[in-house]
Amino acid sequence: METHLSPEFADSPQGQQAEAILRNCVHCGFCTATCPTYQLLGDELDGPRGRIYQIKQVLEGAAPTRSTQLHLDRCLTCRSCETTCPSGVRYGELVDIGRRVVETRVPRPLGERARRWLLREGLSSRLFAPALRVGRALRALAPAALQDKLAPPRDAGAWPQRSHARRVLMLAGCVQPAMAPNINAATARVLDALGVQVLQPPGAGCCGAIRQHLADHEGARADMRRNIDAWWPAIASGEVDAIVVNASGCGVQVKDYGRELADDPVYAERAARVAALARDPIELIDAQQLAAVVRRLPERKVAWHAPCTLQHGQRLGGRVEVLLRAIGADVSIPDESHLCCGSAGTYSVLQQALSKQLRERKLHHLAAGSPQRVLSANVGCIQHLQGGTQMPVQHWLEYVDEALRG
Repeated sequence: METHLSPEFADSPQGQQAEAILRNCVHCGFCTATCPTYQLLGDELDGPRGRIYQIKQVLEGAAPTRSTQLHLDRCLTCRSCETTCPSGVRYGELVDIGRRVVETRVPRPLGERARRWLLREGLSSRLFAPALRVGRALRALAPAALQDKLAPPRDAGAWPQRSHARRVLMLAGCVQPAMAPNINAATARVLDALGVQVLQPPGAGCCGAIRQHLADHEGARADMRRNIDAWWPAIASGEVDAIVVNASGCGVQVKDYGRELADDPVYAERAARVAALARDPIELIDAQQLAAVVRRLPERKVAWHAPCTLQHGQRLGGRVEVLLRAIGADVSIPDESHLCCGSAGTYSVLQQALSKQLRERKLHHLAAGSPQRVLSANVGCIQHLQGGTQMPVQHWLEYVDEALRG
């Protein structure tokens, strides 16, 4: 794609980054076939190719409008288009740049600014857990749009106490400890059964993805630096050999720390090291070793929902299904497994109508295999899907944890 960036962007780092991405695009349109919002709305401007053109126009000097902002807001950042693209266009990076530029030029209505501020600051705050407890207690009085996000959590159970020679760090996350505390505990128990000790040093928090996707780039970078500081003593001492991130949405973010902080003279080297150590649990767990210690599956017939951040962001599609089958599960893969469920971080709050349409579509396909439960790998997807069905939805490591305990 030929580009002519305006002087304002031509010599800036983000302009040069965007131009390199834009020039890889051959506007073939393959991406539209795998874009969830294009599938729902049928509007070229609500597909990757249309959004790329809008970002290109803004970077070439055109004034963005409220309509431009709306089309970029509707993007889930699922990155299904990246998996499809034959030219390797890094769309996720480009749309982040486009959103940041448009955010500084198009004022939002007061109510929208307030919602976005509450999500950006509230979800990563220490006050989130007590606020969630109050919300759960008053669930019946909450707006219908929030009630399905206030389901009671599963009991976390005991944290393993054994020590092992092999140790890893684990990101606890910002919302997961309050919304679904069993996921982290189950992860620690599964790894403990395989001879790996999980450490959670104080000081780490939100991975930065919430602020990143709400166009607060500097806030996201501050989150990254804080996590690096919390993890660095264990990394520098050689005490750990990996950083486990069991929420795939956080995992794709942590794996990108090196690129995001490449221009930071203080943190660039450490960020690259952290990114290199980041692992989804499926990258650490050997299927044969796990199968040898499984006692009894809770239920054999399960459906697998692959989060976009796992299959498109981290390119780890297919691996969890193989592991689950290796331990004896009967795993069904739904039609349109490449399409987003509609969770997408804060998207399910900010774009509720589209989010619910995608959830209904996803649940319909998942139910077609008549599973006894649905498994996934990202807390956002799990909570979002559970809000639309009575069928149990859980992290695949919770399922494995149950199988280990028999």
